[in-house]
This record gives sequence, structure tokens and C-alpha cells, in this order.
Amino acid sequence: MNLILKNTKGDRVIWFAALLLGLVSVVSVYGSIITLAEKYQDGNTEYYLFKHGLMLGTGFLLMFYTHLLKFKYYNKLSQILIWVAIALLGITLVFGVHINSASRWLVIPVINQNFQTSDFAKIALVLYLSRLLAKNQDKVQHFKEGVLPMLIPIGLVCGLILPANFSTAALVLTVSLILMFVGRVKVMHILAIIGMAIGSFCLLLLINTANPDFLPRLDTWKNRLITFVTGQESAIDLNRQEKYDLAQSKYQSDEAQMAIATGGFLPKGPSFGFARNSLPHPYSDMIYAYIIQTYGSLLGGIGVLLLYLILLFRSIQVAAKCPKKFGSFAAIGLSFMLVFQAMVNMAVAVNLIPVTGQPLPLVSMGGTSIWFTCISLGIILSVSRSIKTNDNQKKSTTGNHVVA
Repeated sequence: MNLILKNTKGDRVIWFAALLLGLVSVVSVYGSIITLAEKYQDGNTEYYLFKHGLMLGTGFLLMFYTHLLKFKYYNKLSQILIWVAIALLGITLVFGVHINSASRWLVIPVINQNFQTSDFAKIALVLYLSRLLAKNQDKVQHFKEGVLPMLIPIGLVCGLILPANFSTAALVLTVSLILMFVGRVKVMHILAIIGMAIGSFCLLLLINTANPDFLPRLDTWKNRLITFVTGQESAIDLNRQEKYDLAQSKYQSDEAQMAIATGGFLPKGPSFGFARNSLPHPYSDMIYAYIIQTYGSLLGGIGVLLLYLILLFRSIQVAAKCPKKFGSFAAIGLSFMLVFQAMVNMAVAVNLIPVTGQPLPLVSMGGTSIWFTCISLGIILSVSRSIKTNDNQKKSTTGNHVVA
């Protein structure tokens, strides 16, 4: 333990916020897991507590070892990681685990753990874009030489994610455009990319008209949007499973709003409320609604939101202080990806946007998504660690000059 504490570097506030989110996760998952435990483990909640704790524990170990590696190595690795990610996304689309008309997972052999390849692709794409932006700062104002090399991996990653997961594809595209804006790409070029994305999606809709299996979840997206706007269930052109999924989404949204409305301002404790028994997935997709009902709007709702905002603020500060452009872009891109996903999850819980199925990073019970969130934070901490190392070297050099 002393060895770990001695070698733990980087921004202390980011470490503290991540640890607090992990603590919130353990308490909230254990308090909300009763229905899942009764269904699959004869009420043995300790089974899921141990499993989730193991994923968090290994995740923080990954964060620790990731932050020890100098971030310049992630710059070089990104050239390989992006193509590995694209290959894995293609394999997932064709051979992945098929759940609810979507192929999003591959099974990791030996440990038999589902692995969502889009989580890996998000990190790989941000690192690769950060490399291109840092390397081509003198070319980013030109579309052919500066923007097009970035547009190709963005298009491939988003295009391969889209058929199974629209919300993740939209999230990846949004963060990529923000990163390009920060990297001094012309607004005109960014608007052109948005136009191309809309045009490409419209083309996919036309292709799907001729071949309905091309976008297997299109009817689900459409009906979720109609249900969100009108407040009424719309189940046109859906099979029995899709109608059930849509009804579950509507029920999930209604229950989340009821949980939040009855949560109150101050904490009432884990034994209060109905969310853990009636709210679908109170331990994953709708854990934010459970947290608000259990721990109140002040401590639970605003408290968790503030932790993510602190992560974003400190990451931006790290990016501003980093002398290397790659480190700055990587810290901004990874932090925006993490915090935007959190905002999407919270917005679904409070019924600001349609149900999407995005987990709350580092809080929702999950598998490898926790690991990749921790790896993202580890890379940000690696950047902040390099800043402190440089500052210490400067102080040492200055001190030597003074003594001399």
C-alpha cells in the first residue's frame, strides 16, 4: 500500500473525485441490486457486490498503472490502437453477441466477460485525433491536408458503431468535432462535416427502405423519439420483442421521474423509496434516479453532477498547463467523452432526452466499461503527472542556479 501511495502522482483532485465516484458506485449498486439478486442469485446481493467491487478494484489498478506510463507513448500507440479498434468494431458488427437487435459485444475468452468494443474505440479515436491535431497544427486550416486524415477514422468508427448504438455514435461524433474545434479546425469545415454526417445518415435511411435489415434498430429509435415527444407509446412496424422493449423504455422513464419527484431535497437513506424494487435497471442505466430518491437532490443529484464537473474542470486545467499539444488534446477529448456520457445518462433520468442506455461512468454497475473509464482517467492523470514532473525539474534547476 505504501508503495502505491508513494508512486501515485498526477492531479490529486482528479484522483479524489474518481475515488468518490467509485464509493458512490459501491453504495448505490449494493443498495439497488436486490431485484437482480432475487431473480438470478436467490437474493444473494453479496455476489453482485463482490463482482462489482472486483471490476472497480481492477479498474483502479488499471488507472494506476496507466498513469505511470508517460503520455508520449500513448501518442505512438494510437497509430496501432485506432486500426485495432476499427477491426474489432467490424468483427462485433458481424459476429458479436446479438442482444435486442444489436451487436455491441464480443466475449473475452477464458474470463467469459462481455466486452463492448465501442468503449475501446472511443479512447483509441480520441488519442489518434489528438496525435493528428498535434502533428498537423500547420495544416488543420486546410481541408485536404489537415481535416480529411481525421475525417476518415471518425467516419469509420461512427459508421461501424451506428447500426447497433446510435447514441454512442452521436456522442463520439460530437466529442470529435469539439476536439477539432479546440484544435483550431475552421468552423466552416466543422459545419461541412456535420452536413456530411446528416447527409450520410439520410442515405442510410434510404438504403434501409430497400433493405429493412440494414439498420435493425431504426424502428426502435423512431418510436422512442415519438414516445418521448408525444408522451404516448408508439409501436408501429415493430415485432413483439421491439414492442416490449419500447414499453419498457416508456415504463423506465416514467418510473425514473416518479423516483426523482419523491426523492426530496435531503437524503432519506437506502431503505427509503420504491426505486430499487420497481425501477428497471436501478443499478445501471437508471442509477442516477435511484441515487436522487435515496440520497436526495442536494447530496445525490447535485453532488454527483458536481463530481463530474470537477473532473472536467481539472482536466481542462491540466490541458491548459501541458506544454505538449498531444497531451492537451488527449486530456480535453477524454474528459469531454467521459463527462458528456454522464450528462446523457442524467438527462435521460430527468426526461430531458429519450432513453438511450448510456451508463453513468464509474458509477453504474457494468463490466469492461468501468475498465475503459479508468483507463481514460489514467491517461489524463499521466498528462497531469508530466506537468508536475516538469515543474519540479524547473524548480530544481532554478534552485541550483540560485545556489551557484
